[in-house]
Amino acid sequence: MTDHSATIAPGRGDQRGHTDESSGSHPVLSKDIWSDHDARSFGAPVESAPLVSIGGGMGSFAFTHILRIAGLTAHDVRVISDIDRPYETYELLCRNSQIPAYERIRSDSGSMMDNIWGFPGYALRETFNRGLRRRAGLTGLGRALAPSWNVLLEPIGVDYYTPMSSQVFESCDREMVRLNWPGHLLPGTARNIRRRQEGGYFTVYLPRDRTRRQLRIVQSQHLHVSVGYPGLRFLPDLQRYRTEYGDSTSVVNAYEEHEHVYDQLRARGGTVIVRGSGIVAIRIVQRLLDDRAAGANLTIVHLFRNYVENSQGSGFQRRRGRRGFAYQGFNYPKSGWGGQLFDQMMRTESPEGRSAIIRRTGGTNIPHRRAWEKSLTAGLNGGWYRQLQGEVESVVPGHPGTVSRVRSANGSTQEVFADFIIDGTGLEADPREHRLLADLLDHGGAGINGSGRLDVDRNFEVRGTRSGSGRLYAIGAATLGGYVAPVDSFLGLQLASLLVADDLARQGFCKRIGPIRSTRQWWRWARNVAP
Repeated sequence: MTDHSATIAPGRGDQRGHTDESSGSHPVLSKDIWSDHDARSFGAPVESAPLVSIGGGMGSFAFTHILRIAGLTAHDVRVISDIDRPYETYELLCRNSQIPAYERIRSDSGSMMDNIWGFPGYALRETFNRGLRRRAGLTGLGRALAPSWNVLLEPIGVDYYTPMSSQVFESCDREMVRLNWPGHLLPGTARNIRRRQEGGYFTVYLPRDRTRRQLRIVQSQHLHVSVGYPGLRFLPDLQRYRTEYGDSTSVVNAYEEHEHVYDQLRARGGTVIVRGSGIVAIRIVQRLLDDRAAGANLTIVHLFRNYVENSQGSGFQRRRGRRGFAYQGFNYPKSGWGGQLFDQMMRTESPEGRSAIIRRTGGTNIPHRRAWEKSLTAGLNGGWYRQLQGEVESVVPGHPGTVSRVRSANGSTQEVFADFIIDGTGLEADPREHRLLADLLDHGGAGINGSGRLDVDRNFEVRGTRSGSGRLYAIGAATLGGYVAPVDSFLGLQLASLLVADDLARQGFCKRIGPIRSTRQWWRWARNVAP
């Protein structure tokens, strides 16, 4: 998960599949465009709202936050969500991928979901909490100033500053109160989207209230979709193993709950294979190295499909590479959020050109961390951390654990025995794997871009879905390949939301966020006053 800001589809239920027993059999669902009569014939209560956001995760939160700054109210923007807090799913993914509250995520000081202005950033807040608020005194002044000093010096001589995950959650909690987030919510899970014959959209959703499971419909002029990733993704050979042998204990995904792996390795020792070379995989390896340093008798086999030995790219688009990893401060260069990469490349390139830029500047990479390098060196020198490059031909049960048959680049094969395998290669990204997005592709007029995600225009309107004066927008991971490369990061979600808000302002739906409005709204934010 790049930038650790992406989320799987929010909600407590499985999002995969195209229909469910509650709505899939109704004949009116076969129609792509509904009249008001069609909506009534569906047999569900119909309510209305000017704009509806579907998802309720970080994307919906960023979008709603910006529209409130643009002058809309809680009654103007309703959010269909099956979670109470927008960071709920993201917090779960962080915890499972070994980023507890005290660990730092891959995001910079100014990428704050509660503050689009970026000031004061997380570093200044951390300085304040360490020093002024806790009255650290002169002896603690140096430690208190360290985060702010880090930001001033980065990346020359120091690693990039990144906030702790708890800082993100606490700031979101504060902003939820200021926005009256519960007042926006329509608790439930969106099932279907249909264009309205008279303009606008109908959204069919299943309320979260377990005592009354009757479907409902909300009619809106505009629609916003930010549903995250459909779910977990396993490497094909590991998926075959879990399906064929029914073993979800020995082979696990980094994003699912798998604390039993660390518990057993600490108690009895053993060998674990880690697959992947991105930010999630190194967090897993770091956890295992820490357990080893604390006395656990374990061995880590890190299996690479593509092993990076040297720097990649050329000129100004060059990044370091060694020991199997490509090093980059963030999942994309900072110019992807509003500099040359965004203005002069992503906004002007053809779809094929954008996909090429995304592959060249993004891809699998990790941030440089001195502590990580130190642990890695100790593990390599001690022999309890081994690296192996090759293609996995098969995974079968061992006695105990698993046996992976690995073919190396020279054609030779070897069998690797392990008590556990942890898949840290990513999340499922195919829109067809998400119930709502698949329905939107089948009945809403949406299409697929060159990167295999939803095709959106410069304003993040989903091409082919316009309904009269109504607009349907999408942001987040489902739109990778569009006009913002890091669209599933915190700052990427905010940038995409600003582009949508500008488009809505041109239509007269909300106010334009100019310098005066922006300054006034920052001052309200600073005093914790509602927009």
